[in-house]
Amino acid sequence: MYDEKFILDEVNSIRREIGHDEVSIYIEETYFNKDTNELWIITEDRPDKSAIIGKGGWVVGKLREKLNLESIHVESYGDFLQKEYKLRLSKRTVENLDLNLVGIDNLKKIIKDKLDNIYSFNYENYLKNNEFNESKNTEAVVALSGGVDSSFSLILAKALGFNPIAITIDPGTIILPNQYKQNIKMITEKLNVPHEYLKANYQDVITESLTGKLHPCGRCSKNTGEIAKQYAKDNEIPILIFGDMLATGTQCINKQDDSLYRLNLPASLSTGKQEIKSLIRNYDLKEFKGFGCPLLYEVHRKYPHIKKYSIQRILRETRSSALEPGEALDLIWSFYKTK
Repeated sequence: MYDEKFILDEVNSIRREIGHDEVSIYIEETYFNKDTNELWIITEDRPDKSAIIGKGGWVVGKLREKLNLESIHVESYGDFLQKEYKLRLSKRTVENLDLNLVGIDNLKKIIKDKLDNIYSFNYENYLKNNEFNESKNTEAVVALSGGVDSSFSLILAKALGFNPIAITIDPGTIILPNQYKQNIKMITEKLNVPHEYLKANYQDVITESLTGKLHPCGRCSKNTGEIAKQYAKDNEIPILIFGDMLATGTQCINKQDDSLYRLNLPASLSTGKQEIKSLIRNYDLKEFKGFGCPLLYEVHRKYPHIKKYSIQRILRETRSSALEPGEALDLIWSFYKTK
């Protein structure tokens, strides 16, 4: 429907309209998802990708409007080579696990299937067309914050038959706003997944952050991980799932102790933020602009120099290709809209 010549002609037509030079763009492949009305354009290299996107995203934005599409994703072939390499590492890591669990067997299958169809893989279509057996026992605890990454992990854990239970660490509204609680209620009810709130005292983190002694994210993440880990151990559940996108390849799953493994589910599938958003869009969850919780925004306001540590966290995700540079720029720019 949208072949390489058609895309090239349309892109150059738009570039002429807005006063840009025409370009010779090399497109490796195009893929149109009629169910979600999304177009994927795979270019040979990042300069071709940049030419299609245009300055400030003008070209791809006008192309999306002209073709009346929900969204257009432009990726470079080199980025897919990197994703393929990480997936192969994940495949080897998961296959070497000595775990006889339904969810892990199904995870092996989806990693293999994504490798076999890496250019056109779409989570929504894949889950529609593939049914997995569900374990009779609860195989996984999913740490659920109500954000897009953890919600994606819960959707996938349920689909892959882990028979999960979701838990949310609740340190209070300053770290877990009510809007996120609404998402948590919606997603757990829609998936019919049991859910528990675990009360936690993060007063030391809050106090030290608001006095400028530390950036809250690292300490908060560590505390959350420890509480979730203890819950899984106490309930003898073998897998603890997080929505971490960074610990890819050989680090996508690791042993916490003799009876517990931590699985970074999006990372195990080398999943990017756009893929995550594309899937959760069907669950009516509210997406929140910006980076971090109300505590972090207050820390940024009082101590502007701490923003650099938040930027470092964003750049880590950008280096790993979990975030696109444009997405990273939007997140960083949101810090400077803090009043």
